[in-house]
Amino acid sequence: MSKVQANGITINYEQQGTGEPLVLIPYTSADHACYAFQVADYAKHFTCISVDPRGAGETDKPPGAYSMELFADDIAAFMQAIGVERAHVSGVSLGAATGMWLAGKYPERVKTLSLHSGWPKTDPFLKVQVEGWRSMAKGLGSVQEMVIQGIFPVCFTPEFYSAKQDYIDQLAAFVRSRPKQPYDAFISQTSAVIAHDAVAQLPRIKAPTQISFGRHDYVCSLRFADTLTNGIKGSELVVFETCAHAACYQTVADFNEKTLSFLNRHTG
Repeated sequence: MSKVQANGITINYEQQGTGEPLVLIPYTSADHACYAFQVADYAKHFTCISVDPRGAGETDKPPGAYSMELFADDIAAFMQAIGVERAHVSGVSLGAATGMWLAGKYPERVKTLSLHSGWPKTDPFLKVQVEGWRSMAKGLGSVQEMVIQGIFPVCFTPEFYSAKQDYIDQLAAFVRSRPKQPYDAFISQTSAVIAHDAVAQLPRIKAPTQISFGRHDYVCSLRFADTLTNGIKGSELVVFETCAHAACYQTVADFNEKTLSFLNRHTG
């Protein structure tokens, strides 16, 4: 792992593999290790640069409200700091929302854009869901335990969650093994989630774009698909039919195959 100064903060990241650069942006409260199930495959084709976003992992956690535009500014400055002029950019959930702002505001930086389980603008349903997670984290006194008790159940279908308890327990142990996110930093990150509105950015995105959803995701559901696909010209939609919010964990092989297929079509 390495650290670099960018946009006024110290950003922690990990780099693996060879090939064209691929910047991987995590979801809410997660650090770079959340892509562990993807990097093993991706690194055979790309130089994977997995980032700890502002407020998570070993990246700085300055106080105050964050925004998706600020996260995008961080990534653009980070890329400049490590000498990467242009990269493939992939994000899940919060990472996808950040990617929309990055590709809209800094189109010269983004070769392709992969938006997984993302949303263009927070609606009342998503807002109340996130507010519930904030209350749960405060009540439990632990962001990690909130992720396990509050967010895991929306990441997987009920059938998968019930049938794969050993796997869920392994993921829970993995979450507990990562750097603990302070409650204040979680509030700052989720402030960005609640305020997110990238609708005006979508027409500015010129990079080839893959958009994916889990068929059974009710938090970032297919209700957002039309706005994204109509807003980003030429974008491709993939639906993981058996999945909820975390196809990257529920059907790892299928997720990796479909996302790599898109990325490999746009190399060179």
